[in-house]
Amino acid sequence: MAGTPLLELGTVVLALAVLARLAGRVGIPSIPFFLLAGLAFGEGGVLPLVTTHEFTRIGSEIGLILLLFMLGLEYSASELLSTMRRSVRAGILDIALNFTPGLVAGLLLGWGVLPAMFLGGVTLVTSSGVMAKILHDLGWTGNRETPLLLSIAVMEDLAMAVYLPVLGALLIGGVTLAGLGTVAAAVLGVAILLALATRVEVGVSRLVFSRSDEGLLLTILGVAILAAGIAERVAISAAVGALLAGIVLSGPAAHSARSLLVPLRDLFAAIFFAFVGLSVDPASIPPALGVAGILAVVGAGTKFATGWVTGGAAGLGRWGRARAGTALIARGEFSLVIAGLAASAGLEPELTSVSVTCVLILATLGPIASRVVDILATRAADAEAGAPPTGA
Repeated sequence: MAGTPLLELGTVVLALAVLARLAGRVGIPSIPFFLLAGLAFGEGGVLPLVTTHEFTRIGSEIGLILLLFMLGLEYSASELLSTMRRSVRAGILDIALNFTPGLVAGLLLGWGVLPAMFLGGVTLVTSSGVMAKILHDLGWTGNRETPLLLSIAVMEDLAMAVYLPVLGALLIGGVTLAGLGTVAAAVLGVAILLALATRVEVGVSRLVFSRSDEGLLLTILGVAILAAGIAERVAISAAVGALLAGIVLSGPAAHSARSLLVPLRDLFAAIFFAFVGLSVDPASIPPALGVAGILAVVGAGTKFATGWVTGGAAGLGRWGRARAGTALIARGEFSLVIAGLAASAGLEPELTSVSVTCVLILATLGPIASRVVDILATRAADAEAGAPPTGA
């Protein structure tokens, strides 16, 4: 795309705005649209960026940091640890059912153990953002299955806090004594930080709190970016550093900071998702559709099974279990983070295109499946009550 950086940047932002409006009109998440925008603006796309690629890269890093940081703000360390204790069985089942398809697929494709572990992470993690949108849009927030869904989401977040440092260490040191030592140090560091956070989180939150919106915004944003940078320096993912910083700061400051950070998060998150698309040559997607399609079908089935089985164990009825299953289907933020890490590490070239294509399919399929279940459940409830079916 020829022109000045401002012309390029303005065009990109306006294109993302149009796509966000379109996503709202058709009732599905904006993530697939932003991925498509990235494909259009990337190398091999219809309007490749020329002068703003570096800004977009940095903006995408900020978007990733804010996504993970604000996710951390939703929970205190004590809440996370308590939820983890209550949801151990559900978390284990979730990991076993949903990490395995990606791992097995990577091995069957002959990519080797490390790329297969990356693909396992891609198939494991439900998109917290998409799930939250589904619960809100369909009015499920007060349903009995919602606490179970949140527990599973928290367990996955905690699993990622261990998984990402482990992968980072293996990328740096490989499966050697030094590499395993780095993994152990990273895991121990996460555990110690969470333990300390249960004692100091409120105090830290009060320390950074300010009645000045400007002062609070700059402080919180600085802490999030600084924590991510420190995490990178000590061989822990920047994403994990931002997540843990958010957990530590949950409290008085978090309550005031959310409304200030949401617009920034939405802006830079859109750039982040678009940047993931930028890293993929559109020509590489058609060859990936076969593998990604199969992986998406299997991944949708294993997530639905997770919700169905754990919902049954929690005493949910048929439709509650079905709602739980469909709400878990979508993959998004973390899956793209993992795919991005694999791309930056120069792993198997097909891994990124397969991952992005799979996420694109599931981020679209999840909300649609949830809407179908919602319609069927409403009709079933109307039939049982003897009322005319909704929409009849």
